[in-house]
Amino acid sequence: MDSIFKNTLRAELDFQDIKVKELSRLSGISARTLEGYLGARGSIPPADVAVKIADALGVTVEYLVTGKSERNKKSAKSPIDFVQIVSTLPIEKKALVKSFVELLDDVEIKKKKD
Repeated sequence: MDSIFKNTLRAELDFQDIKVKELSRLSGISARTLEGYLGARGSIPPADVAVKIADALGVTVEYLVTGKSERNKKSAKSPIDFVQIVSTLPIEKKALVKSFVELLDDVEIKKKKD
């Protein structure tokens, strides 16, 4: 069974476009250990490690463990919340959201080239 921690951590890394190696550098936790939390077993870290991961990502430990609270004080919506909201939209509105995200991605690619 997948752990909520594993899924939320993966979603947050994807949302922030952070690789495990970068999270390792930011948190002081080895990449190998972090991969263990993201792997098939999806083990849950001890509290002190979860705090380091949450601090490095700028999110709350509660969010990482439950996937249900504010990611941080500045943002009330998590990537998981976004997916849940979009999944309830009619197909036409999902297509609009997809187009908007693709447009944003194109803008980011242009910025990186310049």
